[in-house]
Amino acid sequence: MLRVVGVIQKDTWEHQDLTIKDMAEDDVTPEQLAAIAAENEQSESVNYKPPAQKTLQEIHELDQDDESLRKYKEVLLGAGAAAVVADPNVPNVQVTRLTLMCETAPNPLTLDLQGDLEAFKKQSFVLKEGVEYRIKISFKVNKEIVSGLKYVQQTHRKGVKIDKSDYMVGSYGPRPSEYDFLTPLEEAPKGMLARGTYNIKSKFTDDDKHDHLSWEWNLNIKKDWKD
Repeated sequence: MLRVVGVIQKDTWEHQDLTIKDMAEDDVTPEQLAAIAAENEQSESVNYKPPAQKTLQEIHELDQDDESLRKYKEVLLGAGAAAVVADPNVPNVQVTRLTLMCETAPNPLTLDLQGDLEAFKKQSFVLKEGVEYRIKISFKVNKEIVSGLKYVQQTHRKGVKIDKSDYMVGSYGPRPSEYDFLTPLEEAPKGMLARGTYNIKSKFTDDDKHDHLSWEWNLNIKKDWKD
């Protein structure tokens, strides 16, 4: 995630009564932002080749005499996956919520991604410096298996891109209930340089580069939850 030479990467706000304050600009300089971006420039390349796309029916009929493959398909698809019937007007992948999970937060911090996405650009998550947290993405798969789901996050500060993180979510079959994906545990940065507002551009995509959902939100790192 976002690092400040050591920064994290991750009505409309559901289940939170945190006061949304005007996002004041901090005193970080363009030179400092450039240094942070350079520090975060090193990204790992993943040698990953997406598998050939198959329909749900094709996978069910594949090697039916192979017991190990049958068990694997049950794990991926679920025993009742063949019976899942979805509205043809509903997309195959629906991203429903983003939750910033922190045990020390005074209230749950949840972003309803089935609401007004434009409104999120005017609001902000408040995150206390130095706390540990994860980002949870909740989503549904409605019709066909989707392979190579990925959560991509770009972080900007004062208009300068300072970090990009790609998280491999995996492959999932259709089912009535939601799936949850958790990013690794992160520690929020602390100190004068780290405090301020970060604009985050998030995308949920897959092997075929389908943009299932893109949204922007803001993370405001402060000395305390309410200061």
